[in-house]
Amino acid sequence: MKDTSALSTATLGYPRIGRNREMKKALENYWSDVITETTLKAISDSVLNDALTTQSAAPIDSIAVGDHTLYDHVLDWTLRFGCIPSRFQNLTPGLPTYFAMARGVDSAPALDMSKYFGTNYHYMVPELDQHITPTANFDDFLHQIHLAQNQLGSERVVPNVLGPVTYVHISRLSGIEPAQMLDKLLPLYTQLLNTLKSRNVPEVQIHEPALVLSEAASLRDLYQTAFASLAACQLPINLVTFFDDVHVDVFPWMCKLPGLSAISLDFTRGNNLVTLKKCGFPSSPRLGAGIVDGRSVWTDQVSGRTLLAAIKDIVGDNVKICVQPSCSLQYVPIDVDAESSLPEEIRPKLHFAVQKLKTVAEIAASPESTSSSELTGIVEEAVADALQESLFVRQPKFEERRPQQFTVPGGFGTTTIGSFSQTPEIRRLHTQHRKGTMSDEEYNARIDKELAYVIGIQEALGLDVFVHGEPERTDMVEYFGVKLSGFTFTTKGWVQSYGNRYVRPPIIYGDVTRTEAMTVREFKSAQSMTTKPVKGMLTAATTILNWSFPRKDISREQQAYQIGLALRQEVMDLEKAGCKIIQVDDPALREGLPLKRENWEEYLRWAVRAFRLSTSGVLPSTQIVTHLCYSDFEDILDAIDGMDADVLTIENSRSGDEMLVALAKYGYSRDIGPGVYDIHSPVVPKTATMASRIKLFKECGLASERIWVNPDCGLKTRKWKEVLPSLTNMVEAAKIARIEDTRTQ
Repeated sequence: MKDTSALSTATLGYPRIGRNREMKKALENYWSDVITETTLKAISDSVLNDALTTQSAAPIDSIAVGDHTLYDHVLDWTLRFGCIPSRFQNLTPGLPTYFAMARGVDSAPALDMSKYFGTNYHYMVPELDQHITPTANFDDFLHQIHLAQNQLGSERVVPNVLGPVTYVHISRLSGIEPAQMLDKLLPLYTQLLNTLKSRNVPEVQIHEPALVLSEAASLRDLYQTAFASLAACQLPINLVTFFDDVHVDVFPWMCKLPGLSAISLDFTRGNNLVTLKKCGFPSSPRLGAGIVDGRSVWTDQVSGRTLLAAIKDIVGDNVKICVQPSCSLQYVPIDVDAESSLPEEIRPKLHFAVQKLKTVAEIAASPESTSSSELTGIVEEAVADALQESLFVRQPKFEERRPQQFTVPGGFGTTTIGSFSQTPEIRRLHTQHRKGTMSDEEYNARIDKELAYVIGIQEALGLDVFVHGEPERTDMVEYFGVKLSGFTFTTKGWVQSYGNRYVRPPIIYGDVTRTEAMTVREFKSAQSMTTKPVKGMLTAATTILNWSFPRKDISREQQAYQIGLALRQEVMDLEKAGCKIIQVDDPALREGLPLKRENWEEYLRWAVRAFRLSTSGVLPSTQIVTHLCYSDFEDILDAIDGMDADVLTIENSRSGDEMLVALAKYGYSRDIGPGVYDIHSPVVPKTATMASRIKLFKECGLASERIWVNPDCGLKTRKWKEVLPSLTNMVEAAKIARIEDTRTQ
């Protein structure tokens, strides 16, 4: 029986990649001149149409439209506002400029990339300065709205707009204050809202996730200025927040912002129930109840109804409630029904975007019904309950062990971060092996041929420390999850990481243990082909956890320690096999930080301990390397120091040398490998450019013997025709640095 309260339903965003990765294929074909801009946009419209049809059929009452993108929705707004940095302004307008900002060209490095509010999605960081004069071009956005209105009718289409305060807050500002930049942008926002009003939209969603941050209270004046301007358009506004709760000091004034027809809150992260209890909820705006977790693959049938009941108890019967996902569904795969090989015991518990939509509709139609159980994992005996403290401590201290480890005379040692180009041939090997059409023996033999190739390449290039190139790995997390118990995997569960880069996050459903060696065979094979040291390559526990869909029935700390113990066994086996340098990549260390700063300390405590649990059992002569990328780390230097790695490699080319300056000021004493070129760009870096960067490293206070020369990240996504000249120039740049360093001594 349908509930008499007649709860409405809405979405806040939807996956924009296509059920069969149509957008990825279209982008790559466009960049390769296989298809035209017209065809690219036609494919994009087709993907959007399918997304609209799916949401409409769920059925959902109000469908958010406007965040569909060719590459990145934040970059879209940057282009719509005409906030184009000067280095791109002489390029051909339109898509050439757009993709140059995303990927870089010879004359203009790409915009920096950062994670979006603690998710695994990267956005292109806007660069705003006092010289930029914003100008509006909303044609592509209005095209999405027009397409949706034609398909669904005007009354169901609610434009989804990145809020002005959040946009400014996540930008990199130079020579201009946030309030000044906001004043420049607000006339463009009001122009857009007036246009939308003329097109008969019933409401507009203004997405303002900055309201859940620790510093939200300091943004009060900006919000009041912004919403006073937006409210003047007299278009009803749904103020949308997500990813955490709104602090009790912020919530009262947030609710009083002008022009609000609704306030959307995330009830699956943080604790907005407490906020509602302490602050109450006004009777006039609608409450958008985000009770279906848009960042989890587990079912919400029971938990969503439980949350809804708690919300209704707090706000009473006078508040209109709209049932909706907690955030955009772009963070989960599209459809469980597309999967054919999931374990039957967990399949009913998994809900992807399509199933989340149905759950929203079902809860709104029958909010009181319940089912008997809703497990979110397979509960087994935990393996990491009682760990001795000695397992987390490496002996002796760095100063004593570093002289026993590998060193390049004169410093400026050259290496790469791990992966080499994954060619179509390598991907076919993976497919054939996975389908069982290629035996283990033949597969390993073919992989060894790839190892021999990359070892030979590195010998010819003259690198100092080699990698095996990771030809056997489809993904730096998936590869390990397949070899560990407690993980399951999808075949079509793609989620966008950035642009054309999609990943299939593993799903953790049981206790994690190592059942066999995972990397030792490939290391031994590669090391047998050279006298140069070959690095062992692992992904850190926290990154595996943060880049997977975790269980909900035990803590993330517990899961991190389980993975850490498994990796510890692998590290020890690599060492026994003769590996002298072991790299444990932890790029997602910072990404897992809670959005509220007051919760950082607890997270960093166990995240760092999980890393040390993996690495602290080795001999003093074994060098532990870690890699961090695409985040700002200056504010967690204590944690980075606490990891106790011997070598720290970092992304550096897009974000400048701020991290190096911060490390030098902090007094970081270990070896450092700042990236000398951007691997996400097809541009081949010049020797002189990289030599200049290395020279800057010394000016930042780094000693020559502590400097490693390496790319920003792994080279998996780059073609050999880009890799070879780039590394040739990099090695030559390191030689120049050594020569110049000798002259100045």
